[in-house]
Amino acid sequence: MEVTSFHPDADRRDRRDERAAYAQVGIPVYLVIDRDEDMLTVHSDPEDGMYRRSVSYAHGKTVTLPAPVGITLDTEKLKDYAH
Repeated sequence: MEVTSFHPDADRRDRRDERAAYAQVGIPVYLVIDRDEDMLTVHSDPEDGMYRRSVSYAHGKTVTLPAPVGITLDTEKLKDYAH
């Protein structure tokens, strides 16, 4: 899981570089909580150094993470920490 920072390089580092690095080593599920966009994105199914599936949800939604994680998250409280 990654929570984006408010650092000027956050877009490149948090949203692209780390996602690529995790996919390359086969991390099966990568969750990004984006405080700037008030959403979270679930990346899954890594193959050939890239995630084949990425689904975004607004803060406040209930999200079930894919296997092997398989847990359900209530993201309502994330609204309190955005921006």
